[in-house]
Order: sequence, then C-alpha cells, then structure tokens
Amino acid sequence: MRSASPSDAALPAHVNILIAGAGVMGAAAAFWLTARDPSLSVLLVEREPAFARASSSLSASSIRQQFTTPVNIALSAFGIEFLRNADRTLALDGAAPGALSLGLTEPGYLYLAAPEHESVLREAYAIQRAAGADVALLSPADLGERFPWLSTDGIALGSLGLSGEGWFDGPALHQALLARARAQGARLIADTVCGLHLSDGVSKGAGRVTSVRLASGEHIHCDHFVNAAGPWSQALAAMAGIALPVAARRRTVFVLSCPSPLPACPLLIDPSGFWLRPEGRYLITGSPPIDDADDLPLEPDWRELDEVRWAQLAHRIPALEAMRIERAWAGYYEMNLFDHNAVIGPHPEVTNFWMISGFSGHGMQHAPGAGLALSEWLLDGAASTIDVRPLSYARIARGERLPELNVIG
Repeated sequence: MRSASPSDAALPAHVNILIAGAGVMGAAAAFWLTARDPSLSVLLVEREPAFARASSSLSASSIRQQFTTPVNIALSAFGIEFLRNADRTLALDGAAPGALSLGLTEPGYLYLAAPEHESVLREAYAIQRAAGADVALLSPADLGERFPWLSTDGIALGSLGLSGEGWFDGPALHQALLARARAQGARLIADTVCGLHLSDGVSKGAGRVTSVRLASGEHIHCDHFVNAAGPWSQALAAMAGIALPVAARRRTVFVLSCPSPLPACPLLIDPSGFWLRPEGRYLITGSPPIDDADDLPLEPDWRELDEVRWAQLAHRIPALEAMRIERAWAGYYEMNLFDHNAVIGPHPEVTNFWMISGFSGHGMQHAPGAGLALSEWLLDGAASTIDVRPLSYARIARGERLPELNVIG
C-alpha cells in the first residue's frame, strides 16, 4: 500500500528526515525543510492519503490573534501574513497568477464576557496588545452600534480583533503545502509507522531513532524522525518510550441556515460556550462537548445542539430563532491535556525524535509558523523566526505548564 508516491520507485533504505503524518503539520514541516535545504531526502508516511478523517480536512479553519500565550500570538501573526501571501509562496511552477485561492476573509473574532469574566477579558487584552495584536475592547453600547443583530443582554464587555483574524480554506492550505513540498522533492507514501528502533543509551540521554518499521514490512533508516501524527501522536511517541499527553477529542460542527442576514458577522464566542461564524451563505457553530472521552467515533453528537443550546444561540442572536440545522460533521482536536498548548521541537533524551503536535484546536492557523520553526530548529539548531522554545517538550518533562486560556470548544 504505497501508491501515494508520485512514482513506483522502490523505497529508499535511508532518508534524512522521516515524517509520520502528512496532514497540515507534516506538510508544513516538509515544505519548509525542502525549501530551506533542497538536498534533503524527506519522506512523508501517511496512513490515510485521502485525508477523509484527518483534522486538516475537518477543521473549521479560522485564525485569530486573541490568545493568552505570547508565542501563540506570534505564530498567528506569522500565519496571517503567510495566508495573505500564499498565492506567491505556495504557487507551483507554471501556475497562473491567482490560481491558488485560500478564501481568506478577515472579519475578526469577537469574544463576549459576562460581568464575572470582564477582568479576565481585560487581562487577555493587555497580553494581546503587548504582543502587537490589533484588538479593541467594546462596551455593550459599542457592540450594539456595530452589530445591531446582536443582543448584549448579560454582556459587560467585548473584545474584537480589528485585523489579522478571520477564516480561510484550510483543506486548500493543506493541499497546497503538500503539493509544494512534493514539488520540492519530498516524497509521500501510503503506509503506517508501526515501530521504531532506538539506539542504546536512551536512558542516559543520548538515544536516537535509527530506523522505522512500516506496516508494509519495510524498514527505513533515518537521521531524524518527526512525529506529526496529530490526534494519534501519543501512540507514536510511546513507541519511543515518550509520554506525550495528546489525545483525540471529538468536536462537532453544525451548519445552520438563517433567513435574516447578519452584516459584518465576526467569529463570535459567547459566554455560554458556543462559537459561531459565517460560512458562505450559511453559519457554522459548535460548543463544548457533552462527551469528551478520547478517540470517540467521528460522528456528530446531535445532543450538542439541543433545545437549551438552541435557546442560547437565539438569546444572543434573535434572528436565529428561525434558524434551521442543515447538516453537521465531526473532527478531532489533537488536545494537549497537559496545558492546551502545542509541543514543538526535539525530545531532550531521544535527541532526533521531533514533535509538532498537540495544538488543541488551533493547529491549522499555526501550521505555517510551526513548520518553519521546526525546520529552523532541526537544520540550524534554533528557531530564529519565532521563538517556540516555550512550546518544547522540556516543559512537560519538568511538569511546568504553559496554559493557553483561550481554547475554543
């Protein structure tokens, strides 16, 4: 099962970098590695090359600056510029100008706070402004004037991203990164990593991944191994004796139709827990899950838009009293249960085992910057464009959390 390769050539016995997972993180890492060093041999191993169940295909694909961790704000700032210039950066040779469209639109995110959470919103705003985010605080009167379709009942304060926030075509970004990486020499095969062989000395802090065993029976030696397996990265890390607290957590997205327009509607996050944004002529929405066990079936949980949650939507946006549920889908967050932040970089003991996972729902927007950071760290010894050291595995090994408070859903 290796037909995803652009040729039928035999697999190499050795590669410089083997990446497990060709979703958006694996694709971004491969893109930057091959762009920065075209001489590298990079092999992407993907168990589901159709990506039907991949988080990259099922993401709501939004981008925001409104985080509470400065490194996440930096990743978003890089990400928005990357998206704005993707047609030039990711265009394949010979493609017509404008051929790549990611559908980026920037209406902003709007966080609403009840009186008991006003101070939290103000604290987050201070962090964001200090990091250069273009964010404004709005009173209930300001909100009513700007968004007349919005009820401000029970709202003390809003925080609106004025630029650099919105949504885009995430699957198109993923496919463009992957196509460009392959055009630059990366190879993609359909297979599954089912074992890692490590050198002696792991317990002494000097271990290395020397080869990878695939489900097809192949063994491939590698200089570096990159775990980009998203919701399934925990099991992959365990093959190297690494405890990675990342779990597959299902999230349901509902598609709604509303007979009344909502002019200039941003991505709205309500104190009750739901989020909502436009998607073409529809709206999409979601809320915290009822059942948050690991690795649930990828089927929508229709209970999450029951009468109570419907009433919450209609309370905030009265026009939604007449809404209709068109359909729904479910995807996985690769949730870092330790602190809801990504894990980027090498393991401190298995020194050529690299991680780029655990983004906890904000991976699509951070993939361009995370992929660049990993490539710089691996090739140059340090991530220079964005300092992602706070996201390294070392914090998990030390038991020092770096909590991200603005996790949606």
